[in-house]
Amino acid sequence: MKNRQDNLKRVIVDFKKLTPEILAMLVEKFPDGYDDRNIVSFKNAKNELIEAVELITEDTKYLVKVSTKLEVTMENYDEDDYEDFDSDDPDAIQAPELDENDDDF
Repeated sequence: MKNRQDNLKRVIVDFKKLTPEILAMLVEKFPDGYDDRNIVSFKNAKNELIEAVELITEDTKYLVKVSTKLEVTMENYDEDDYEDFDSDDPDAIQAPELDENDDDF
C-alpha cells in the first residue's frame, strides 16, 4: 500500500530560495518556532549532513534547511513586510542582520 506522501514532489529549500509563501506556511505550522523534534536529518548528493524542517502541502514536500537566519526571520515575521512582493519571489526575503556570535546551524 502506497503512502500519499510517496507521490509528492520533493523540494529542498535553502534560505536564499525561501519565498514569502513558504515562510508564511512555516510560521503557521510552527507559530512558536521549531525545535529538535521537528528537525529531520539526511545526507545530500555530496554526502553532507543536512538538517531541515518538513513542510507538506497538497502536492509538495518541502525540506527547509535549518539556519539561524531562518529562525530569526520566523521570529520577526510580519505578513505586511511582503505585501509588495509576489508570494513566490525569493528576493522578498532579506537575510536578517546577525550578531557575530550567531552562526548558521
